[in-house]
Amino acid sequence: MSKKAKKRLVIAAVFTVLCALSAWGFAMKPVNYSVSTEKLDKGMRIVFISDLHNCFYGNTDNSKLIDEVHKAEPDMVVFGGDVIDMWGGTEYALNLMSALSAEYPCVYTPGNHEGMRDDTEEFYEKVRSICPVLMGDMKEFSINGQDIRFYGVVDSVQWGKKKTQLEECIDELDDKYYNILLLHQPEQIDDCFGSDGKGFDLVLSGHAHGGQWRLPKILEQGLYAPDQGIFPKYTTGIYHIDDTTHIISRGLARPMRMIFIPRIFNRPELSIIDINN
Repeated sequence: MSKKAKKRLVIAAVFTVLCALSAWGFAMKPVNYSVSTEKLDKGMRIVFISDLHNCFYGNTDNSKLIDEVHKAEPDMVVFGGDVIDMWGGTEYALNLMSALSAEYPCVYTPGNHEGMRDDTEEFYEKVRSICPVLMGDMKEFSINGQDIRFYGVVDSVQWGKKKTQLEECIDELDDKYYNILLLHQPEQIDDCFGSDGKGFDLVLSGHAHGGQWRLPKILEQGLYAPDQGIFPKYTTGIYHIDDTTHIISRGLARPMRMIFIPRIFNRPELSIIDINN
C-alpha cells in the first residue's frame, strides 16, 4: 500500500470514529434516580424533561422520546426550562407537550431561553392551554391518592407578584405535603431555603447541560456550564442538602449548532425519578 493510500485510510478511520462518537453523543439515554421519603405511602414516578431546546427524537413528532416516556410508565411528566430555544421554532416542543399531557398529568416551568424570545408571552399562552405554567406559583396534584405540591421558579432573583418568585414559593411551603420545586438554574440551590432553614423535599434543575465536555473519573461535572463557568460544581446527578434532594438533568438538547460545541461523554438525558417510601 502506498503512503498516500495509508494516509487516506488513516484519515477515513479517524473521520469514522469521530462520526460514531458524535452519533453516540447525541443519542438519548434514560437515567434513573431513586429518592426516599416518609411523606408518601405509595410513592410515585416522575419523568423529568429538561433543556429540550425544541429538538426532536425519532420523527419530528418526537415519537422516540414519547415511546421512552411510555416505557417508563410515569405517574407524572414534568417539563423543566428551555423546552424551546431563544430563536427558531416551537412546534416540536409544543407537539411533545400536547401528546404527553393527553396521557399524563403535566406541569411546566420555563428557563432563561424562553424569556429571551420575542414571542415569549404567546408561547406561554399556548402552553397554558396544555398544562399549568409555574412561575412563582404552586400547583397541587393528586398522585396515587396522595397530594403532591409542585412549585416553579424561572430564576431565584426574578420578580413575582410581590416578592421574588423563589420567595413566593418558600412562603407557600407546607411540611404536610411532599414539596417539589422546579428550579431551572442548579447553582441557585443555596437560595432555596427559608430564614428558618425550611426547604423543599425535592428540587429539579437543568440548564447546565451536564457541563458539556465530561471525562469519566476526571471531569465528572464537566468543563463548562452557563452561569458557573469553567469547572462547574452543579451539572449532573443527585445531591443531598440536609433534608432536600437535588437532581440535575443533563438535558436533551442536541441542536445543530452543538456540532461546533459537541457533547463529549455526555449523552442527552431523559430523567426518570422514583420517589419511594
